Amino acid sequence: METIIDNVTALYSLGYSGFWGSSKNLIFPEGVTPPTQAEIDSEVIRLQAEYDAQEYARNRQAEYPSLLELTVALYDTDDKSAVEAKRASVKLKYPKPS
Repeated sequence: METIIDNVTALYSLGYSGFWGSSKNLIFPEGVTPPTQAEIDSEVIRLQAEYDAQEYARNRQAEYPSLLELTVALYDTDDKSAVEAKRASVKLKYPKPS
């Protein structure tokens, strides 16, 4: 779950070291203007859209062949064919949005 600090950090491209305090009482370094609530809300929407757009990748990762399967496939032609087929079926199941 994103926090206000995560959203402000993304909005300003600053590291966590740039902020002090709790998520309800952020203290900004001198010279950094705090974002408005509208800017934070907009960033939350942008980050959620970015996260949502990667759902296919998270689904694929969960079903792709394991590292063990890939390692074995390096040394066995039949295993390599099985890994390639599994990977192709996962890509077909979770297509990349265009």
